Amino acid sequence: MGSILTLRHYSHDLIAHSHEHAQLVFGLSGQLDFEVEGHGSLVQQQSFVVVPAGARHVCGSPGGSRCLVLDIPGEQWVGQHLGEHAQASRRLLDNAQRRVLAPNQSRLVNWLADCPVDDPLIAQQGAVLLLASLNQAGDGLPGQRRLPYSALNAHIDRHAAYPLQVADLARIAGLSGARLHARFIAECGRSPMDYVRQRRLQMALELLRGSTLPIGEIASRVGYSSQSAFGAAILREFGHSPRQLRQGAHASSTTKHARITTDDAIGSTVD
Repeated sequence: MGSILTLRHYSHDLIAHSHEHAQLVFGLSGQLDFEVEGHGSLVQQQSFVVVPAGARHVCGSPGGSRCLVLDIPGEQWVGQHLGEHAQASRRLLDNAQRRVLAPNQSRLVNWLADCPVDDPLIAQQGAVLLLASLNQAGDGLPGQRRLPYSALNAHIDRHAAYPLQVADLARIAGLSGARLHARFIAECGRSPMDYVRQRRLQMALELLRGSTLPIGEIASRVGYSSQSAFGAAILREFGHSPRQLRQGAHASSTTKHARITTDDAIGSTVD
């Protein structure tokens, strides 16, 4: 294992391996498809995924993505450097999961990404600070439940082709529009409508990759009456046009097995 903190760029080339240390992967830009022990998730800006030590994981990014990766040196390092945070950090690192960053945590990740993380001192101190921040309560006030994301996501998915209002989501969450907005900012670092937009575009990405529907039909299914507006939104979100994303997915599916990188081949460049 090299530096504790590294900046990494991922592409459509699949990485499939495991390692003896735990790892945290923080999204900076783009979207990274991530699967840990058979459970899939999506790493994007303001979110991260936990890879426990020894867990088999596969990842790839057809549209390209950039991430900050924290490789945990080991159990002894956690005990030596995290102090009273060590036990909470162990619980975090023992469970494969995807989590959303609070706004202050997201700012810290972005700040570290702009630092010279190849400096051993900066990397180590930054890793300690980042782990400690993740142990802080991020679910709101004590006793306060998180937003009902499953119900909200189901509603967005069912009505993706139609206009959606904050009032619709607030009614599902049992909150006022203003309170819903505040909770989304606190829990996700984005507004309710930004959340809806990103979920619609993720649905569109899945349709572009996994179906032969015309691009105009996909645009309509996720609420865009204009194909040009849809194309511009996709380009801003993923850095590629709808056609490029579809072509990339097709190329990936036809040569998938040839591009999977084995443990021995990737070596320390990815571990």
